[in-house]
Amino acid sequence: MHFDPRKLFEDGFIVLRGVVPPDWLGPLRDSFERMVDRQREIWARERKPGDPPGGVWETGHQPRLQFETLVDGQTTDTMAFCLHEHTMGVSRRIMGAEAAGNTGFMFMCNPVTDRGPAPWHRDIHPIDQAPLRGLQDDLLHNAPGYLQWNIPLYDDNVLWVVPKSHRRGNTSEENRCLAQNPREPLPGGVQVELNAGDGVVYTNTILHWGSNYSARTRRTIHLGYRSYGGPVFPYVNRTFRDLGFIECLPSDLQAVFRDIRRRYDEETDRIESIFRAAIDGDEDAFQEGVAALHPGEAGRIVCTVLLSKIVYKMRFATHPVRPHYGSDISHDEDLKPRFTAGELDTLWLRFKPLDEQMQSDALQYVPGFQSDPMHYYFEEMPSGLNMASFMAGWRNN
Repeated sequence: MHFDPRKLFEDGFIVLRGVVPPDWLGPLRDSFERMVDRQREIWARERKPGDPPGGVWETGHQPRLQFETLVDGQTTDTMAFCLHEHTMGVSRRIMGAEAAGNTGFMFMCNPVTDRGPAPWHRDIHPIDQAPLRGLQDDLLHNAPGYLQWNIPLYDDNVLWVVPKSHRRGNTSEENRCLAQNPREPLPGGVQVELNAGDGVVYTNTILHWGSNYSARTRRTIHLGYRSYGGPVFPYVNRTFRDLGFIECLPSDLQAVFRDIRRRYDEETDRIESIFRAAIDGDEDAFQEGVAALHPGEAGRIVCTVLLSKIVYKMRFATHPVRPHYGSDISHDEDLKPRFTAGELDTLWLRFKPLDEQMQSDALQYVPGFQSDPMHYYFEEMPSGLNMASFMAGWRNN
């Protein structure tokens, strides 16, 4: 598939025509509809008292399937498409990576009654990621480490984006509009018109909008991919730790998933060595480990901020301000058993000053983020923060 990866850097999104090969479109529609039927039966069984007979299918404003839980021998083409050169391959090329790995398999459907628009947003929560400017600079200096896709099986124009908003913070006019009504078009917003089988790939730091969740038939594949062996450590860095769902797949597809898991395990080992260097106060080993994890020199302090979030999740599991703390992290589940309670205390002691630097005494809030007011900075990285200043604090404890 021909495209210019630089469009992602410039505009924040790329529209690709014919992502679904023509002879795949009908079979994919059939396979996904089988999974929709299967999920509807599950939702009907799981409905709560007072819910309508269909449960979530009838109450949801945008019913979503996590379709890796539904795949079987009749629907393996859905997974084959997720590993296709037009999806995984394109993602790998944009991210400048050795490999791309799936972080999510979602399928978005229409509600049974009109629900109207969702709010404009960026898929960013700085409490367990990093301030927007740090993530943006990392992308612009190096490459995206995470990408999202919408690929409709029927014509779809629900998604809107503000081109180039992935390169900056909100403007004062955007903040005014978002505060007044986040469910209306923003200045400069454009509607992404997709025909059946087209796709849009985008960085989720861009301002985007689900403009109208109507009862019109909607069957849209929504995928996430993270990089392995690219210039950055992704801020969405989870993987599927349980690969039970691949057992029904052909051997060549299983091999791809197992290779992704191997890369993830190697990355986890590397992070362990970085954390042990921090515990030991070994600055040289720490810097060497971070450089291997995040080859792009310009964004290594952002990588270190992301590592601090893994440490926090290992040490505290959750956060009172964000119950779903670290939902884009899975390394903690593998790493925590490798450290004693005392080692975790020391590790947090190393990273706690950095976590404190990412916060203000006053509550912070910027409209358009997936976060409520909190002390963590939403947009700007603290001034003067770098690897040297971060490690200098180790000499005092």
